[in-house]
Order: sequence, then C-alpha cells, then structure tokens
Amino acid sequence: MTTSDSPAPTTSRDRVGIVVVSHSEALALAAVALGTQMVQDDEPTVEVAAGVDGGFGTDAVAIKAGIERADSGAGVLVLVDMGSAVLSTELAIEMLDDPAMHERVTVSPAPLVEGLVTAAVAAAGGASLAEVDTEARNATAGKVAHLGGTSPEEARTEPSSGGTDDSGVVAVFRVRNEHGLHARPASRLVNEVRRLDADVELTNVTVAAGPVPADSLSRVATLGAQVDHELRVRAVGPQAQEAVDRLVALAERRFDEPESTEVVQESTDRDDRSAPGEPGRSGALPGAPGVAIGPARHLVRAPAQAVEEPVGSPAEERERLEVAREAVRREIRKSRDLAARTAGDEEAAIFDAHLTLLDDSAILDSVRERVDDGTGAADAWSQTMTDLQHTWEELPDAYLRERAADIAALRQQVLETLTGVSGFELSAPGVLIARDLTPAQTARLDVSLVRGVVLAEGSPTSHAAILARAREIPLVVSAGSDVLDVADGKTVVLDGTTGEVDLAPDEDTVARFEATAAEQRELQRAQVSEAQREAVTADGVRVVVGANLGSVADAEAGNAMGADTAGLVRTEFLFLDRSSPPDEDEQTRQYLDLSAAMGGRSLTLRTLDVGGDKPLPYQPAGTELNPFLGRRGVRLSLHEPDLLRAQLRAACRVAREAPISVMVPMVSTPSELGAVRTLLDEAAGSEGVPACLRFGMMVEVPSAALKIDAFAPYLDFVSIGTNDLTQYAMAAERGNADVEDLSDPLDPGVLRLVASVAGVSSSVTVGVCGEAAADDLAVPLLLGLGIRELSVAPPAVPRVKHRIRRLDTAQCTSLAEHALDLEDATQVRDLVRKELPPR
Repeated sequence: MTTSDSPAPTTSRDRVGIVVVSHSEALALAAVALGTQMVQDDEPTVEVAAGVDGGFGTDAVAIKAGIERADSGAGVLVLVDMGSAVLSTELAIEMLDDPAMHERVTVSPAPLVEGLVTAAVAAAGGASLAEVDTEARNATAGKVAHLGGTSPEEARTEPSSGGTDDSGVVAVFRVRNEHGLHARPASRLVNEVRRLDADVELTNVTVAAGPVPADSLSRVATLGAQVDHELRVRAVGPQAQEAVDRLVALAERRFDEPESTEVVQESTDRDDRSAPGEPGRSGALPGAPGVAIGPARHLVRAPAQAVEEPVGSPAEERERLEVAREAVRREIRKSRDLAARTAGDEEAAIFDAHLTLLDDSAILDSVRERVDDGTGAADAWSQTMTDLQHTWEELPDAYLRERAADIAALRQQVLETLTGVSGFELSAPGVLIARDLTPAQTARLDVSLVRGVVLAEGSPTSHAAILARAREIPLVVSAGSDVLDVADGKTVVLDGTTGEVDLAPDEDTVARFEATAAEQRELQRAQVSEAQREAVTADGVRVVVGANLGSVADAEAGNAMGADTAGLVRTEFLFLDRSSPPDEDEQTRQYLDLSAAMGGRSLTLRTLDVGGDKPLPYQPAGTELNPFLGRRGVRLSLHEPDLLRAQLRAACRVAREAPISVMVPMVSTPSELGAVRTLLDEAAGSEGVPACLRFGMMVEVPSAALKIDAFAPYLDFVSIGTNDLTQYAMAAERGNADVEDLSDPLDPGVLRLVASVAGVSSSVTVGVCGEAAADDLAVPLLLGLGIRELSVAPPAVPRVKHRIRRLDTAQCTSLAEHALDLEDATQVRDLVRKELPPR
C-alpha cells in the first residue's frame, strides 16, 4: 500500500520504454519473447524495429516510429544488434520531430539478448533510464565471472586459418573467382560481415591496397582484388573469430559463385535488363486496344538532375533520403524476385549488389556529411555516387571498371525517386519495345512520340496496362524476350485489340495493319460523335457508363467523352508522391474541382486505397510477407483513422454543394463497413450526413461477394473491382507474367462471384469499375448477369456506349448463363466472339 510518505507506484505509462533494433525480425521477436517472459506483471513497453521487406536490414523510419511509440516521458532505451543498426538508430533519433525526445533516448552497447532480459526487468521495476542502461550493460557480468574470462571486447581466440596480432584476429585468403572480387562475390562477403558483431577490415596484400572496412561494398571494390590476389582479413569484437572463419570459408567456396558460370552483365538499367525473361517465350496478349505501325524504339536513360538547393532542414533532408532509399529498396527487391522466378537465382543475384550498395555505410556517411553541411539530399546523393563512380572507373581491372555502371544506375534510381523525374526518354517517334514498364514510366510516356508499346513481359491487368488503356496507347504484353533483340528503327506492327505482333512485317502485312487502323479511326470517330447520348440497349434498357478518374484532367476528359458519372475517383492521387497527407481543406477543393470538371455530375469517391503495391512514404507500414493480403484499403484506413476522418469530413462538405458517393475499398467483413459508417456519421457532425451522399463498398474479396446480403443494410450501392476480385479468386498476382493466363475476369468462377453480387437486394445498385467493364467481350456478360452501371477509363466511354447500344439484354442473359457452365476463360471468350462479336 502506498502512504503519503512513500513514492507513488510507477505505472506502465511512465516506465522506461525499450526498442529492439535488429537486422532480423525473427531474432528480435524471439529476443522480446524471452525478455518479457522474465517479467511476471506490468510488462514495460517493448517495440521492435527489425528487418526490411521480410529480409535482413534496418530502417531508420521504422526505428523512429518505434521510439515514438515506446516513449512515455520516462525515456527510451534502444538495444541494437550490430553494424548499420547503430547508424540507422542514430539517424532515427535525428529525425525525431520533438527535440526534447533526443535527451530521453539512449542507445546502449549492451548485448541484445542478455541486455533485453535485464533491461525489461529493470524497466518493469520502475528504474530510471540510466539505471536500465547500466543493468543492460552489465548483463553478461555473471557469465564472464563464471567462465573466468575477460570481457567480450577483450576476448580473442586462435583462428582456424591465420593467427592473432596485437589488434585482433587475422587470416589471409586467396581470391579464386575468375573475375576477381567483383560486385556479386563482394556483395556476398559484405552481407556476411554485416550479420556479425565484429569490426572487420580487408587489405589486398598482393597490390598493397587498403585496409578498407569489409562492411562497405563501395570500399571493398577499391581493393581491385583479382583472381589469385591474396587478401588479409582482420577482425575485432565479440564475433571476431567467427567473422574470420566465415570469410575464409567463403573464399574457399569462391563466394558461392559457380565455377562453370560466366559472370553476366551486371547492370540494373530498368528499361530492358531489370528482370530477365524466358528466352523464346510466346503467347503475346492484348493489353490496350489500337493498331500501331512504326520503327522500333528502345528507352534510353536521360540523367536525372539533382536539386541544387535543399528542400528542408538537414534533418528533413535526411528523412527524404531514407524514404527514397526505402522506395528504391522495394523496387529492387521486386525486380530481384521477378528475375528469380523467370531466370533463376544466379541471374537474380545481380540485384544483391545493388541492395548492398544502397545500405553501404561509407556511401551513407558521405551523403549525410554533405547534408549536414547544408547540401540537399538529391545533390548530396548525386555528388557522392558520382565521386564513387569515378573511383571505380579508375580501377586497374577492366572488368571491375565496367561495374561503375552499377553505381551510375543506383545513383539514377534514387535521384528519380527523390526528384520525381523519370530518367527515361524515347529517342524518336515509334513503337516502344521494353522488358516491362512501371506505372510511373507508363504515366510519363510522351504520347506524341509513342505510337504503341510492345512489352516482353507484363499482364493485361497490370497497372501499366491500365494506364496505357487510359492514355489510349496501343499495347501488347507478354510478347517474349525475343522482342528485345529488335534493332532500333526496324518496322514493327502491333494490334493491341488482338495481341498480334509482327517484328518483321512484309508489305502486305503492313498494308493490312494500315487498313485495320483506318477502320478503327473511322469507328472511333463515329463512337465519339454519339458519346453524349445515353447508352440504351436494343431492347430499351438504360446502362449508366461512368469514368474512372485520377485527376482533374481525367475529369475533363470524362466530361468530353460523354461519361454519365464518375464511377470511381481514385483519391490516392492526392496522397501519393508527397511528404505529408493533404488536409481536409485541400481535399475539399480538389473534389469540388473534379465535380466542376465533370459538369456537376455525381462523383464516387473511393476512400484511400493504399498498401500492397501502393505504400505511402509518410505512413511507414510494417514488414509484410505478402502485402496484397495484408493491411491495405479499409484495413489501413481503420488502423490510421485520422486520415480517413479528414477524407470523410471533406466528402460531407462537398456533398452539401454537389452529388457525392463514398465507396470503401477492400472490405471483407460487415464490421469493417459498419466502422466506416460510424466514422462518416461522426464526420458529418450535428448537421448529419447530407441526404444526397450515397454510401457504398467495393467488392474485391471473394468472401464478400459470397455473403453480399450481410452488407446490404449498410449500403446504397456496390461496385465490383474485377481486377482484385480476379487476383484473389484465381490466386494469381496481378502483373506476374508467370500467371497472366489465369488473371482473366471472364473465368467462370469469377463470373459466378459477379452473379452472386448482382443478386443482392434490389435497393442496392450494382456496378463494375474494374477493367472488365471496358472489355468488349465482357460487357454483354456483365449485362446478362444484371449489371447496369459500368465505369471505365475516359477514352473507353464512347466505345463501351457504342457496344451497349447494339446488345439485347435477353440474349446477353442467355449467353451469361451458358458461360457460367464452361471450363475456363478461353472457352468463355470463344463463346462471346462466336455469338456476339464486337462491332
């Protein structure tokens, strides 16, 4: 019992918090489980910031967030495992928004496991930050005393191959790799060192170069280590002996590089070589309609320019750099995973060197020093990487000199992310040939130069394909790696409607494509001329055709193309590519601008749909092994409700001036929908939700489609997102070239899910806003299943209306019933082509 003369008991709110920073999430979680098990009651707050994208590494942004969560005012003790974890933690502390927090954070040199156990017990008992740190530092005292040894820092043992000197464990190994210690084996060496609690340096004894830190790929490369050169390794620290033994063993194994394998070109230029494909692969698929004829053109890299003046303070510039590095890290990992799937681990290993360089301590130290001196993040990164590139270009070995291209590529990639300017351009008008395109690259294509696009990889449902359709760029995907060998300037023809590609057309073929293009242009003119009319079927059924919007320019195009409504407004366009979210006032202005551009027609605002492949740079997400099945859409919004509240308040304000609908994405359970509806009621305030504001959800999750009646009490309308619904129903990732044949919304299984949703209560309107809504073969099936609202990219509105006017709903119903009993999407498409061919 507490008396007036005794101190008040420490509560969980004013205890010292603990943050565990480790390169391995599994290690950190296991350590926390052990450490907190020692505390019977009143566990202290312990946060984990460990691993990057399911792999090894540390992230300053995640560490910063962990410190902020752990801070109750009594201080935060940070325990780190090794190497760059210390650097990342120091950066995280500098990034803290509250300067007062800097004094409340202590980074402890204590051993991770033993230190966490004793720190957790001390913190639970109400000890001060200094006392908790002292307990953690002394955690191994009992073990040292029992074993009769010295402290870990002083301990040294005899190496298995080498010996000791006055300053550590040493050994000498010979480089046996045919091309020396180039980027891939050097990356393997560096990553091995980074896993261990030891300071390791290398010296090239043969040419008297070094010593250099072994955890820096950029510095290891300067040793110029060629085949048969001898390297001396020296290590100090708790795992010094293990570090030396492992490097000697690695060298004996030729750093795990196969003897018979020639070293491949190690360039990450993302135009053609970022993800090798299967040679000779066939099966080109239509990506975006239209015919293109012209000379083959390949993307060339145009240097991104650094920003001379800093955008913010040194701390803000450092944070910008960390956000950019994290984005690039995700992009490289995606490229590596795709390369591993299509060409094997040996080809994919070229990306490991670039991931290693991205976390290179020597590079980061140089960049941060420049930033601290007042240089902007982009300029500091550019200067550092340019200097390093010049250093590598002067290396004596010709093969290693060529690896300077890796530095240039990484410099470019991070600069593009920092500046938001694409480093690729088309050299001249023609048909673009590329391995694949990112959404950003597709969005930035100059339509005055690009007549069409042929991709060796890709999928008809990828974001690049969606953007190509929205921009009216004829596109063929999955054409196979042979297309990459087409010489620049050679005539190429393609039909994005059928997927036909001819890389060496004769005169008759060119003439045939030209005739098809002329017919399409004439048909398009006829469709546009009648676009402002309603879409009414031959038997008198009206179908609403709306436009999918992602900007005011899209809204203007939708209005011009005769869209009846804005069936989908992708509001994330306001939230991406910026350092902070838009506030309520900015959103209100933007939504009103969209309404005006659409001529006052109704807008359907999809609440923020991020996560998965669309992360927010200012809203760091935890590591997820499969982000597409993780916290995205409504799940993220309910986890971060402040973002959702501001968006709902803006929607209510706009609804008092213009017709508005609010649509919730990625809904799985009625409770999620109910939670958003409660927030909407709160956002509306005392005036209540405006009468003209309609509330609905997207159906993208198969289970939601099958239990649609459970959601009906909350709903005014439903919109089916066929892209994600197909992805989840078919277990086929969108954009994955290996499974694109499964990613077809006309599979009978997917159509049955659509039919289930269409059967919901008659009080709920059902529409489709996925890519199937713009598919000429899908439209009659959707109408036959009962869909009466379609929303498509603005350029597709006239074509879809034209298609609807020539259909009879009774015939469509019979066709849809037949399609549900077929085996696969191929049979369904063949059926529609036979019975109701597009005209």
